[in-house]
Amino acid sequence: MPVNSSSLLSRIRTGQKRLSMPEERRLIKLVQSGDETAASTLVLSQLRFVLFVAKKYRRFGHPVAELLQEGIVGLLEAIKRFNPDKNVRLSTYAMWWVRAAMQDYVVRSRSLVKIGTSSAQKSIFFHLYQRYDQNSENHCANEALMETLSRRFNVTFNEVICLARRIAWPDQSLDLETNKTPNYIFNLTSEELNPEEKLISSTETKLWKKRLSEALTLLPPRELAIIKSRFLSDKIPSRKALGQKLGVSKERIRQLELRALARMRGLLRPHAA
Repeated sequence: MPVNSSSLLSRIRTGQKRLSMPEERRLIKLVQSGDETAASTLVLSQLRFVLFVAKKYRRFGHPVAELLQEGIVGLLEAIKRFNPDKNVRLSTYAMWWVRAAMQDYVVRSRSLVKIGTSSAQKSIFFHLYQRYDQNSENHCANEALMETLSRRFNVTFNEVICLARRIAWPDQSLDLETNKTPNYIFNLTSEELNPEEKLISSTETKLWKKRLSEALTLLPPRELAIIKSRFLSDKIPSRKALGQKLGVSKERIRQLELRALARMRGLLRPHAA
């Protein structure tokens, strides 16, 4: 359609003659057969009506031009579905489609995360928004209202609570400047180590691996075999099984294991500080 949003307001100011019902019906039939020029004429004739609806949604903080554009999307859908043989004016039929398109835009623009998709959720959104007090510290205090809305629209109480919270605390840019910091992003903390901490951790890990390897080489062969089997293997054998393999008792394995661990602690202790 050869009409862009930047020229809509100026077109309205210059005025556009409202079409008669017969002319409206004739153009609608042309539009439904694919005539874009007829669609442009029809839309221009309804701009004042769409603007009238758009002004009611200005309180949600959106420019009138954007609301007008969304309303035209609803108007075009109404034109596509309108039955010209009915004794009804286009504006009467299109009212619901225009309002629905603007409401969808308002709800959709409130958050990057979908707030409401059903008609019930959207109705709850507007009911809550009308009663929203941005100066109040507790935006979700009116539980009686939320319980009433949940019963009226047959949704859970938690759904109403979530909608109320999305209204009270909308999305904010991480680059938004505050009084305390240049922007929000500098207030975010990461659980990951910073590059310096990663380097220190990596260096210490390599150092301890080297010292452990050196300490193991100082163990007697049988104690080394026990430590490797009991602590450095994927499948840890029992003391009894290990004793059978080495030809000693289970108790002897326990004694050698404890002696080997004590020897290891002694070898590593000078480096612990």
